[in-house]
Amino acid sequence: MSSRTIDRTQLAWWVIGFALAGALIFVVYSFIGTIVFGLFFYYATRPLYQRINRQIGPPSLAAAIALLLLALPAFLLVLYTAAIAANELIKLTNQTLVQLVDSPITSQQLAQITDIERLIQIELTQLTPDQIRRVFSSLGSAGNFLSVIGVGLVHLFVMIALAFYLLRDDHQLSRWVRSRFGDERGVLETYLDAVDNDFTSIFFGNILNAVITGTIGVLAYSILNITAPAGVAIPAAALLGLVAGVASLIPVVGMKLVYVPVAVYLAVTSYFTNPETLWFTASFVAVSLIIVDTIPDLVLRPYVSGRRLHVGAVMVAYTFGPLLFGWYGIFLAPIILVLVVNFALYVLPTLISREQIRPYSVDPGVAVRQQQISVSDSVVVGDGHGRRKDSSAEKSSVKEDAAVSDVDESDESDGSS
Repeated sequence: MSSRTIDRTQLAWWVIGFALAGALIFVVYSFIGTIVFGLFFYYATRPLYQRINRQIGPPSLAAAIALLLLALPAFLLVLYTAAIAANELIKLTNQTLVQLVDSPITSQQLAQITDIERLIQIELTQLTPDQIRRVFSSLGSAGNFLSVIGVGLVHLFVMIALAFYLLRDDHQLSRWVRSRFGDERGVLETYLDAVDNDFTSIFFGNILNAVITGTIGVLAYSILNITAPAGVAIPAAALLGLVAGVASLIPVVGMKLVYVPVAVYLAVTSYFTNPETLWFTASFVAVSLIIVDTIPDLVLRPYVSGRRLHVGAVMVAYTFGPLLFGWYGIFLAPIILVLVVNFALYVLPTLISREQIRPYSVDPGVAVRQQQISVSDSVVVGDGHGRRKDSSAEKSSVKEDAAVSDVDESDESDGSS
């Protein structure tokens, strides 16, 4: 086979490789938020998974239990909060959640539509074209809402699936990367270990920050509720603080989705009960914005999330990440920070010094074992008289003594014979 044919074959494979790399980059770019949150779930649950895996044999079961223990409490808390919010809304409006007074369809027509037996006998002439158009418009809005919910559930499933398989098979992926791309100086291994440690600190730190934020919210809202005027109080103050802690995991708007509706509820209640009690609503907004939201996010999160990194750099990453990248920027910006800092610490000095980073010529496990054997052979030991000599020399002297003794024994046996 000619060299020109080999070059064409290699060129074709390079083209295929670049095409596959481009497709992979496009997929990652399209679902970057989902992938980033999947990494967050992985690093947030890995300490718990490691403890469970030591007690439970199958890694798949341990990974499922770890993810369930992380997600189930938050899910139940959100459901319980939604039930309480619906109850408070019903009390506030003193009516059902669906109000039929302003509906374009009368109550009698609605009963006919929802009753299957009467629906078969319904006369469509009773509905005007405008009412039919409004019905289809409402159905279209409901369909769009359900589609958004469905897409969100798909993204959530992908996040959990990514975290699950990373928990179960991360050692295989790590072994493959180190064996294929590892170098004899250990630059890649050092870089990957440092990045992994920083990711663990940052992502698990977000869980710790959520716990601290929830504790602050419980204390702040419970204390503030003591000063609440008659008829105006924070509904389920302790629960609201816990929900604020869970919502802190959502970038930028997380906690605002919790305390802004409560502030509107308090404002409406104060306005119709006693307008002079609006000061309590203003106090609630101030406590929520400053104590529960801003201070934990800008002060506590950098300390608990990036212990090996500069606090100011972590704070800038958490602040500008959501503004630059969007809702997932609170995790993507720290990821970029970790990659850049560790590259500057471990890889850049080697590149500047123009030292070659050569890959392993053999399997790195074999190289490590050979290095350990050579080191153990050259260990310096004592000779019992305060002097020190090389163990390899000691081994050779022992072999020489054994050879001499064998010769002496053979001479003695010859003489006796």
